[in-house]
Amino acid sequence: MRVLLAGGAGFIGSHIADALLARGDEVVAIDNFATGRRENVAHLSGNAKFSLIEHDITLPWPTHPALEAKFDAVLDYASPASPNDFATMPLEILAVGSTGTRNLLDRAKADGAVFFLTSTSEVYGDPLVHPQPETYWGNVSSIGPRSCYDEAKRFSEALTMAYHRVHGVDVRIVRIFNTYGERMRPNDGRVVNTFVVQALRGQPLTLHGDGSQTRSFCHVNDEVGGLMALLDSDYNLPVNVGNPGEFTMRELAELVVELTGSKSEIITVELPPEREGDPLQRKPDITVAKNLLGWEPTISLREGLKRMIKHFVDVEGIS
Repeated sequence: MRVLLAGGAGFIGSHIADALLARGDEVVAIDNFATGRRENVAHLSGNAKFSLIEHDITLPWPTHPALEAKFDAVLDYASPASPNDFATMPLEILAVGSTGTRNLLDRAKADGAVFFLTSTSEVYGDPLVHPQPETYWGNVSSIGPRSCYDEAKRFSEALTMAYHRVHGVDVRIVRIFNTYGERMRPNDGRVVNTFVVQALRGQPLTLHGDGSQTRSFCHVNDEVGGLMALLDSDYNLPVNVGNPGEFTMRELAELVVELTGSKSEIITVELPPEREGDPLQRKPDITVAKNLLGWEPTISLREGLKRMIKHFVDVEGIS
């Protein structure tokens, strides 16, 4: 299969590139490196089936030999996706979720390719239904600090389904829940990497509020397994892919301190203004993924954190 992978140098996108190449697919990765990192795909530079093009997908397509032949699948993994990005790149996030996604949909339509959209659990906002099934329409602010990402992804889902209904494009939509692991940017503001970096450096771990907020964390290796299973299916509606194991932020902080052997204390701080609207709880209902794809996660939070901590020490050089 010949695959166009937008966001291919990103955290999850680079792992998808690995998985596609491992099974013999040809991958043309596109990234503007707003948040993607060249080092995430440096190990693929000698692979004859891998090409990397620096390009912003909100702009017209560049002239490049790797873009001349048709693709069998077009994968949209392109978007800044962390709280820090929401504060510093809101216009870019809205552009990539609208113009960028439409450019990729147009390419999929022209090539007769499958289009795969990576959406997010953020489409559920601060949910009033728990856990969240795909049938839940969400509780989302259209004007808050997080709205640039939440609404960009809600729009990209609507755009994807419009192309499916109007143009007959064969689509897949995944709603990714909190994912962590190797190749995350250490300083992007997400809670797992923030806690790991603070613990490794002996700094206090900062809980927003009392730490009772919950999240469900899926290791990237598990996540990729679900994403690949959905790509290979023929299901056109959204599917939650995440780990339903639910932890409070205090439980996460305590586990990170334990696994790093850190002497860091855990402190509470006020929620900063740019984090207004942070969901109080988040947990996927993965019934569809289990029944349709035969997928569910297998890596515990403890095991996944061990792998991530080792990567941050050995590869990122954090201590």
